[in-house]
Amino acid sequence: MEPRSTLGGFVGVFFLWVTVQAQMKIPPETVQQWASVFSTQLRDLSCKYSGSLLLQKKLKDVESIIKMVELDGQDLVKDYSAEIERMLGSKMKSVKRLAESAEDADLYHDFNTSLEFDYYNSMLINTVDEDGNFVELGGEFALEENEHFNKMPVNTQLSNIQVPTNVYNKDPNIINAIYNSEALNDVFIGNFQRDPTLTWQYFGSSTGFFRIYPGIKWTPDTNGVAAFDCRNRNWYIQAATSPKDIIIMVDISGSMKGLKMTIAKHTINTILDTLGENDFVNVIAYTDYVRYVEPCFRGTLVQADLDNREHFKMLVDELHVKGEAKLKNAMKESFKILNEARANGLGSMCNQAIMLITDGAMEDFESVFEEFNWPERRVRVFTYLIGREMTFAQNTKWIACNNKGYYTHISTLADVQENVMEYLHVLSRPMVINHDHDIIWTEAYMDTVLPNTKELFNTKAQSLLLMTSVAMPVFSKKKETLSHGILLGVVGSDIPLMEVMKLAPRYMLGAHGYTFLITNNGYILAHPDLRPLYRDGKKLKPKPNYNSVDLSEVEWEDTEEMLRTAMVRGETGNLGLNVRASVDSGKRPMFLINEYFYTNVDDTPFSFGMVLTRGHGKLMFVGNVSVEEGLHDLTSPDLSIASEWTYCETDVDPAHRKYSQLQAAIRYLLGKEPDLECDELLLQQTLFDAVVTAPMEAYWNALALSDRVEPGVETAFLGTRSGLMRIMRYAGVETRVAKKFLTPADKNNLFTVDHFPLWYRLAVEFPPGTFFYYPVNDKGVKYAIATTAVTVSAQGKTAIAGVVGLQISLDLLEKRFWDITKQASDTDCSNVEGLCPLSCESPGLNCFLVDTNGFILLSKDRKEVGSFFGEVDGSVMATLIKMEFFKKVSLFDYQAMCKNSHHHTSNARSLLSPFNVTMAILRWIFSKALMFLLDFSWCFFWHSDYLVDGHKQKKVEALVPCETSYPAFMLDSSISEANSIIKCGRCQKMFVVQQVPDSNLALVVTEANCDCSRQYGPIPLQPKEIKYIATVKCNRMKSQKLRRRPESCHAYHPKENAKDCGGVATIYLSITLFCTSLLVSRYLCMT
Repeated sequence: MEPRSTLGGFVGVFFLWVTVQAQMKIPPETVQQWASVFSTQLRDLSCKYSGSLLLQKKLKDVESIIKMVELDGQDLVKDYSAEIERMLGSKMKSVKRLAESAEDADLYHDFNTSLEFDYYNSMLINTVDEDGNFVELGGEFALEENEHFNKMPVNTQLSNIQVPTNVYNKDPNIINAIYNSEALNDVFIGNFQRDPTLTWQYFGSSTGFFRIYPGIKWTPDTNGVAAFDCRNRNWYIQAATSPKDIIIMVDISGSMKGLKMTIAKHTINTILDTLGENDFVNVIAYTDYVRYVEPCFRGTLVQADLDNREHFKMLVDELHVKGEAKLKNAMKESFKILNEARANGLGSMCNQAIMLITDGAMEDFESVFEEFNWPERRVRVFTYLIGREMTFAQNTKWIACNNKGYYTHISTLADVQENVMEYLHVLSRPMVINHDHDIIWTEAYMDTVLPNTKELFNTKAQSLLLMTSVAMPVFSKKKETLSHGILLGVVGSDIPLMEVMKLAPRYMLGAHGYTFLITNNGYILAHPDLRPLYRDGKKLKPKPNYNSVDLSEVEWEDTEEMLRTAMVRGETGNLGLNVRASVDSGKRPMFLINEYFYTNVDDTPFSFGMVLTRGHGKLMFVGNVSVEEGLHDLTSPDLSIASEWTYCETDVDPAHRKYSQLQAAIRYLLGKEPDLECDELLLQQTLFDAVVTAPMEAYWNALALSDRVEPGVETAFLGTRSGLMRIMRYAGVETRVAKKFLTPADKNNLFTVDHFPLWYRLAVEFPPGTFFYYPVNDKGVKYAIATTAVTVSAQGKTAIAGVVGLQISLDLLEKRFWDITKQASDTDCSNVEGLCPLSCESPGLNCFLVDTNGFILLSKDRKEVGSFFGEVDGSVMATLIKMEFFKKVSLFDYQAMCKNSHHHTSNARSLLSPFNVTMAILRWIFSKALMFLLDFSWCFFWHSDYLVDGHKQKKVEALVPCETSYPAFMLDSSISEANSIIKCGRCQKMFVVQQVPDSNLALVVTEANCDCSRQYGPIPLQPKEIKYIATVKCNRMKSQKLRRRPESCHAYHPKENAKDCGGVATIYLSITLFCTSLLVSRYLCMT
């Protein structure tokens, strides 16, 4: 038996040796030949059906009549900045007119407690009762869809009123203020007539109502509640107060348990919501010791941007009560933080305040105030007494009244909003008394209140959904109330940032150029790489920190922050940077040299930046043809222009809004609309491009009519820097695979307000005349694109004139590819060392066509098309990376969203015993009937000791802001071929890679029978979260980047009447207000 075993072993070794030898014999010369033949066929196909050679020839013919222009970035950035200043200046004038009118109306109005006045309530308009009659305050209000207001039904002849559910809409203060503000109607209309580009104009009253023009139908939220309160909006808060440093002190002693703690937490969150990026904050919890809710922020103030505010909210939610309250030490700590900030020039360097949230103050604090705050009283102290007990009301009020603050008593959740707002009116007193009408500009924000915002999420570029607001405070000018510093409210107007950025024409910036705006804090206001939305399941939602994205997080190659520093300081200059840009959802890296030009925008806190790509980005040409000749070709059916660009301003005159950009341009050129404001240079270039590209239409039509178009050739297209496009559909929509390609829904491949088409951007970074091929996977619909740049030369310089391309089906490519990559059985193999005949159709071989970034264009398995090659064959990709055939490029995303597992407890509760609950409620009602009527909160049902959690905790994976890094890859064009053997355990795997000449493709042939997955895992492109150790994370959180403080500060006025410091006011019972309070209380509890 033994000899037989030996023989068996020998045979096995021999078989393995033969197998290994076979695996090592893919002849590189055969693969090279395949690549060469495929290159020729692919280029011939692309040139023929795209017409690229014809277009290049036509451009050559006109070189003698064109002029080459090198763009001067410094001049351009100043010109565009001046345009922005003019535009924003016009909005400021409109707001000033509103403020003057509102103040005059109040000055000549005497308060009337019995005033009756019917107004249009935006929630109730056009609402009828059961008898078909209009409900009170809900009369007939004409609404008509308006293109200028995103096709919303509006009334441009009237404004109307929105009143939050928690505000009684017939309160005498409300009625008098609404009556006064009627004077704004004529000013709204007049402003809109003077400046038809104005959007929403409004007045937010300190009493809580919101007057908006044009009038709209206000839609309540899903709970049927109008939770929107204008006094909570950033534009109101910033206009009403100067920058401020706030220390929030919350009592977490044992007496604060249950509903008290819930109210306290809601109070903290409401205070945090009143802060903005020009403010600074910290939160201290105290019992018998002082506890910073974020230990990392010990002894300091941090900027109250959205990130930090949300971080505080999360930590406050985790607070638990215990111990005995010792206020004095916490008060000393708060004063020390504020005093040190002021002494060291940190924080806002303006208002300072301590917010004390407690259910009682029993200690003697006079010594603390004498040591830290008296007699100057630079730090105001606001006190919020929590709960129904009034035992310590006098002490708590004394603290506020002796430190220029304000005292309020909060007994229910429904009380929180109104009581927190009081501190804003106190802080506004010095500014009001001095009558300083500071104009403020807000950071970028997304107004999700308006009904169709969610629809816009899917139709507009993300970064251009944002807007900024310009606002101004409105004061009482009555002499008898001067020392009280009465703030009547705030007037304002919204400015869509898309309209601002349109002032820098896209065609002047080139394929990779762009413009951006930042605030005085270095935060992005507008930038094409700002991504304010994220996908949560099937829904698009605003990111929690979407408006506090720093310039350094988008322009992350500015590692020394030289660009950021200069722009925050409001300087004018320029800077060159080598950058790693990316396109196609970050998958395809590009190495560019960007030249940044920047300057300040006068009378605003903004700085404007512009980027031109060195080389073709700074070079453009200007051609000239007659209007008659150009118009003939501009009306071709295959021609279109960028619908989101401004060739002619159609939004100034309402009569022009019905025209598309192409229609407006043609009517202007024909002389039918001489009043249109049009970009003469852009129209001139568009006409020239229409004439030069006109032969393409005839060429494409001739091919289509010849009936010899190869099946699978679907669409030919071209685009020029002027935004002009021509499209030829060789295949009908029924047979076309890529039905969405180049349709209005295919924004990625069209000229839009913030980018050139993807195929254009890819082509201009590749040698002109050489086609760039790449796969497309549009929700499972797969096809291929071929694109190449065409140029024009004059005066010794060459500029990109446009890009021409072809869209083809995978069936066509596969047919060509598989026909070429197989040798016939009668092939002469006498001089071939290795497998011969060789065929990619053989089950022993895998053949791929991959592009310059490693994405699969062709594979035996159609499912792999569009995938990254490293995910399909990690062993070969890893070896190619090691051989530097592909080079890794590290990219970063500082706007990412990552999963964050946490336990979430449902707010839903179940009753422990229906009988016990019923008896408890009856006892409670009868013993405290009056309190029930005055301030009952439905939160009792959710926070009572008789209620228990009826659901187990369940794990929810929430997405939270994070920073990630991810790899991308680029083929090294200097290495034309590579082959190697990969040892994988008991087998060896040979592969041969050959670049396909005159393209961006590589042909990869590998052995299929050797599984290397154990030794080499896939190489994914998924981003990885950048995690920091605790100390580094803490330093990053509390580090404060350079910022420019607002110029004005109003923290003190000698005539201020500080004796108005709060207290118990007379309460009038209103059944309507009572019911409203129930509804709001329940709503707040559920949220």
